[in-house]
Amino acid sequence: MQEKEKIREHIQNNYAAVAQNKGTDGGGCCSGSGCCGTQTVNLLDASAIIGYSAEEVGHAPEGANMALGCGNPTAIAGLKAGEVVLDLGSGGGFDCFLAHRQVGETGYVIGVDMTPDMVRLARKHAHEAGFENMDFRLGEIEHLPVADASVDVIISNCVINLSVDKQQVFKDAYRVLKPGGRIAASDVVATAALPEAMKADLRLVASCISGAEYVEDLRAMMEKAGFKEIRLVPKDNSRELISSWAPGHKAEDYVASYLIEAVKA
Repeated sequence: MQEKEKIREHIQNNYAAVAQNKGTDGGGCCSGSGCCGTQTVNLLDASAIIGYSAEEVGHAPEGANMALGCGNPTAIAGLKAGEVVLDLGSGGGFDCFLAHRQVGETGYVIGVDMTPDMVRLARKHAHEAGFENMDFRLGEIEHLPVADASVDVIISNCVINLSVDKQQVFKDAYRVLKPGGRIAASDVVATAALPEAMKADLRLVASCISGAEYVEDLRAMMEKAGFKEIRLVPKDNSRELISSWAPGHKAEDYVASYLIEAVKA
């Protein structure tokens, strides 16, 4: 338990620093400071390799897009007008703002993040841009501050791998979804056993690499939570994406960026 809390605290401090534009020695997933290095990346280029168009980047309030992620969950979620959307690990709110564009004024978007600095930043972006049918809540994705059976769609972008209790994440995600509701996420999963040195490196944990769950174990967790129609599909440019996060670590030999979809029966 103490080790899990140490990991959780490191991740929280890491992303608080990202929110404050201070950066850390690790950075966040595909962040401007680089996950495991100090290179500076162009925000538009970084967003493109993840899966966002220039139009999508331009739609969100300035500062909301930090290029933190490993895919574009709103591109696979099939969002419809009037739906209630929940973003697990909403950060600065980027995916929430893209979801808002699809669900419209009759829909509602909720973002949950465990980092107070990220929640404050997302609320600031929403207020300044005039978004109203949107709420950013402080909380852990293992214990969501969301009512039972109240959400149509859950999205998430490279956050579930950061959890120290992924089974509980899927259990609570199932709880808050309406019957027939769905999850559409992009995340990093393990495709081979990670070396012990890599698993012990907290920088790589915060960089969405060392905390990755083996892909078939992840499927089993989702099945245990009750999900059906589970689809786990690797992104075409996964190796390029992962190698850009941790140059020299050969992380792309052990983990991959996946698109994750499932339905609550």
